[in-house]
Amino acid sequence: MNPGCVYIVTNKPRGVLYVGVTSDLERRIWEHRNGLYRGFTDSYNCKRLVWYEDHDEITEAIHREKRLKNWNRAWKIKLIEEMNPGWEDLFETIMW
Repeated sequence: MNPGCVYIVTNKPRGVLYVGVTSDLERRIWEHRNGLYRGFTDSYNCKRLVWYEDHDEITEAIHREKRLKNWNRAWKIKLIEEMNPGWEDLFETIMW
């Protein structure tokens, strides 16, 4: 089994949204928060984890990520607010 996770980070509530996928959510969000890689999330200061979804297989997570990237903004906001209505940073909740 090779688990994976789909996640959404933002710069502020209802701000810029970035959808990503990883096999290690804690490490990946730490990388976003510390600006380890140049790119979209670094340019837009997307460091707040506001939504995530675990999958048993990384291939399932990749498939879900691709679908979510095609969703319109309103659908993504609804998805986030169903799990996290206050747009809280969930990073501390995922740390083991």
